[in-house]
Amino acid sequence: MYYHVNGELCLTEGHTAVVDCGGVGYALTVSDTTIAAIAAHIGEKVRLYTYLAVREDAMELFGFASMQEKVAFTQLIGVSGVGPKVAISVLSYLTPEQFAAAVISGDAKTLSKARGLGKKGAERIILELQEKLAKEYGEAPVSAAPAGIQAPGKLSDATNALLVLGYSKAEANEALAGIDANSMTLENMITAALKRLMK
Repeated sequence: MYYHVNGELCLTEGHTAVVDCGGVGYALTVSDTTIAAIAAHIGEKVRLYTYLAVREDAMELFGFASMQEKVAFTQLIGVSGVGPKVAISVLSYLTPEQFAAAVISGDAKTLSKARGLGKKGAERIILELQEKLAKEYGEAPVSAAPAGIQAPGKLSDATNALLVLGYSKAEANEALAGIDANSMTLENMITAALKRLMK
C-alpha cells in the first residue's frame, strides 16, 4: 500500500521515527540501523521505505533507511515464527549485509544474540533462508570489475561475514587474499577463507 514516505523528520525516539508528509505525521517503527542513518537529520527531508503490517487489532507502519534493509525485513518475516518485532530486533543488531553473511555462513550464534530470537529461531532462519541468500549474493553481477581485479561488493561481504564470525580485520584480509571474487560465489569465498583460517 505504501512504498515510501518522503518528508521532514520530526522526531526519533526509541524505535520510532516521525516523518511529516504534507502536514500529516507518520509514526514508523524503525531499527537501530535506520535510526543511526537518520538521527542527525531532524528537521530535514528524509525518505524511508515502508512496510505496512496489518493485524486484527492494529496496523503498524515500519520504516527503513535503505531498500536492502526492507528486503531483509520481508525475508525475515517470511520465516515461520518470525514476526515484525523480532525482524526489527535482528536488523537493529545486524546490518542487512551482516545478516546475510551470518545466514549464508550458518552462524546461528550471532543471529541468536538479537533480542527475542533465541537459538531455535536463529536456526530456523538459517534453514529457510540460507540457500536463497547464498544464491542471491553468489549470483550478483560483477560486470563493473575488470579481469584480474577483485569485485569489491562480494569481497566486502565476505570480509563482513568473517568479522561477524569473530575474526579480526587483519585475519579476514589475509584469509581472502588471492581469492578470485570474479569467478567464485560469495558462499564459496567464505568457505575457502574459513578453510585457510582453520589450518
